[in-house]
Amino acid sequence: MPELRKDPVLGRWIIISTERGKRPTDFIVEDFESKGGFCPLCPGNETTTPPEVLSYGRPGDTPNRPGWSLRVVPNKYPALVIEGDLDKEGEGLYDKMNGIGAHEVIIESPDHNATFTQLPPQHMARVFQAFRDRIVDLEKDPRFRYVMIFKNYGKAAGASLEHSHSQIVALPIVPRMIISELEGSKSYHSYKDRCVYCDILRQEIKQDIRIVCQNEHFIAMTPYAPRSPFEMWVMPKRHASSFITMNEVMFESLSYIFSEIMRRLDACIHNVPYNFVLHTAPLHSASLDYFHWHFEIMPKLTSIAGFEWGSGFYINPVPPEDAAKFLKEAKI
Repeated sequence: MPELRKDPVLGRWIIISTERGKRPTDFIVEDFESKGGFCPLCPGNETTTPPEVLSYGRPGDTPNRPGWSLRVVPNKYPALVIEGDLDKEGEGLYDKMNGIGAHEVIIESPDHNATFTQLPPQHMARVFQAFRDRIVDLEKDPRFRYVMIFKNYGKAAGASLEHSHSQIVALPIVPRMIISELEGSKSYHSYKDRCVYCDILRQEIKQDIRIVCQNEHFIAMTPYAPRSPFEMWVMPKRHASSFITMNEVMFESLSYIFSEIMRRLDACIHNVPYNFVLHTAPLHSASLDYFHWHFEIMPKLTSIAGFEWGSGFYINPVPPEDAAKFLKEAKI
């Protein structure tokens, strides 16, 4: 029988549609076909992108030339622009402001054909370090209140370039999703004087039916009320509200667990399109007792249609307990 499950943070309801139950082999994934031709993110083409704001691995001090292992550049076609003032104003009952922000591209590797999943853990750790370094730098701008970091992989997930990359968007407002998480977490903490995410971790470790893998510092699991088949969360075991508290040991630990779960996902559903998003505390906020930073990984295997748009519910044909079992048993 189908189940309705409630997300303990957001109060969002999910339908686990066991009547539509699927195995990994039941999903048809469209290949991310190579288009060939010129790639602005490849080594040797540095002058075709805006000047870099960060790079790792290049010997010497000359920027915007080959030799890098990771490079961050402003997006050539940004959603928001960094120059100007916010100029907030009202128009009757409507509010508006200028589209001020920052939009950057993290070029994760010089190898055009290397996917994020294929990066060695040591290199993946540098990607996570770049996330932290850019958040720290962007926080210096008093106009910005939140930095969103995300990755789109595959056509169905919104990727427009083949070369493996992720994106950073600094915003002058805190996104509604993050506000909802903060409000839900704060409400739970006010009632129980505990972090809801820490309680989730304790229960998941005790039950051990949705954990995919874990190590000394991190846990990867399928959430109790997942929106998508094979959705996963990665969370630090020790409470921390902001990603910028990460250190070198933590980066290495995170990269190993991230590398494992992405390879397990690929083994279950090869070349699956996905998005991942970093959920972290807003900028300029002190350590929050009630919020716990985490990554959410969302494979794009189902469509959002009229019922979802109209109700705010999601229909998931794969129970998270089954997804965790498939992932743990995957041969990598």
